[in-house]
Amino acid sequence: MSYQCSGNIPELEGPRIRLRPLEEGDAPALYACWTDEEVRKYSDLPDLPDEAAAAELIRLLNRLAATEDGLRWGILLPEAGIIGSCGLNWWQLEGAYRGEIGCELAKPHWGKGYMREAIGLMLGFGYRTMGLNRIEALTDPRNERAVRLFGSLGFTAEGRLRQYRHTASGFQDALLHSLLREEWEQAEYNKF
Repeated sequence: MSYQCSGNIPELEGPRIRLRPLEEGDAPALYACWTDEEVRKYSDLPDLPDEAAAAELIRLLNRLAATEDGLRWGILLPEAGIIGSCGLNWWQLEGAYRGEIGCELAKPHWGKGYMREAIGLMLGFGYRTMGLNRIEALTDPRNERAVRLFGSLGFTAEGRLRQYRHTASGFQDALLHSLLREEWEQAEYNKF
């Protein structure tokens, strides 16, 4: 039987962070993250005019779990609160066993390994619990930090998808990165 989340977004715990379901009370922290120009620079985040719009986006992301269309976690740093979000934007089980991850982190927490830990937790959940065989990530080719992060986690850069996304500034290319279950099983960081 294939994995079904049925709206249940489980908590995942790492050495320094915890991934937990998003709550409407996270709207102020996520609004600050999602509207920061440095965070938005290479992302596909919608425009959010205020915290109420961030709360509505949180409700939408939670509804995606109920329809088996996505899982989104808040990244909780116990001493700082919610510092970003990450999740499986979509997955396909029967016939493909693959999923795509997405993530963003508040700028004050960049470069400290929190996103690496969060993605490690998600990979473990995707491979162990969901039964995925392949996990993908799409990045803006100019986002050198993301390219390095996925490379450090063992993802293979498979190529450039030309004019893959349309943004306010026009069509943008995307780089496709992937990690196979067998590669993840051999990874040094595979302890989450």
